[in-house]
Amino acid sequence: MNDTAFQIPTEMRVSVLSAPGEIHVEHRPVPRPGPHDVLIRIASVGVCGSDTHYFEHGRVGSFVVEHPLVLGHEPSGTVVAVGSEVTDRHPGQRVSLEPGVPSAFSPETLGGHYNLDPAVRFFATPPVDGVFSEYAVHPAAFAHPVPDSVSDDAAALLEPLSVAVSAVRAANVTLGDRVLVSGAGPVGLLAARCARLAGAVSVVVTDTREDRLRVAEAYGATDTFTVASAPPDTAPFPGSGYTALVDASGAEAAILTGMRRLAPRGRIVLVGMGSDTLSVPVPLLQERELQLTGIFRYANTWPTAIALAASGDVDLDALVTSRHTLGEVPAALTAGTSPGALKAIVTP
Repeated sequence: MNDTAFQIPTEMRVSVLSAPGEIHVEHRPVPRPGPHDVLIRIASVGVCGSDTHYFEHGRVGSFVVEHPLVLGHEPSGTVVAVGSEVTDRHPGQRVSLEPGVPSAFSPETLGGHYNLDPAVRFFATPPVDGVFSEYAVHPAAFAHPVPDSVSDDAAALLEPLSVAVSAVRAANVTLGDRVLVSGAGPVGLLAARCARLAGAVSVVVTDTREDRLRVAEAYGATDTFTVASAPPDTAPFPGSGYTALVDASGAEAAILTGMRRLAPRGRIVLVGMGSDTLSVPVPLLQERELQLTGIFRYANTWPTAIALAASGDVDLDALVTSRHTLGEVPAALTAGTSPGALKAIVTP
């Protein structure tokens, strides 16, 4: 292990979820990297809705917290030590960590869709600990170097940007498309920006919160409306005629309304996680030959996300609306309900 450049302590502080609504800071040994790993001093961690859901309910879908769990899966940091077999990372290098680690030789990994590997180990998904901690070990291949033009906060937020990149790719957005994005949280805003960069001539963003819609124009929205001010789905564009729907809300009402606004052969991509079931209007799906799919995280997105952030095409820093210490994790997990809130950052 090469750790000559940094003084590495033997213990670190970690924020631990012990039960729904109960989080405390404890001390644990600093982990040691294996031969193909790097040890990271964590700089910034974005707070995701799934973190909040685990905190409030102790579960997300089929993933249940049965033992103490460290939350946080959107990290950036600095390499402070490398394993004996690592040659392409070095101490002092700033990185963004891709949180899912698949099996090396699963059919899904070999097919390029490593996010679908059933055995993938993902930060802050039971029983795998996340990174609300001062240090973390991670495979070097999933610790992506970032240039100095990308801040620590932005490097952490390459994770939600990767979700947006994956969603826009799944929707096959290209030149001339008209895209409807439902949900103006961070992923929805980033999906709107990615859709414009992919060539969409119109990107309309909807949400129930006017404070979030006011931000949408800066992320590529050509128009916005709230549920209350939405035009009828039988009205001409922007009431209808969209070629793609990206749902980042998870709300059944938003999905079904969005589907009715699609033109024939429209594409629907479900990103947000809401109800476990959805009442799909089958005649609408068939008669318009709509294409419905979901996405599960991402694969092969970090190089694109880094390039978008480094070039300035996507402003990730502007999404940050609050910053919290490791001892303030409960406040970070509930910060999203505040007016104007978009993204909370934990700085271990």
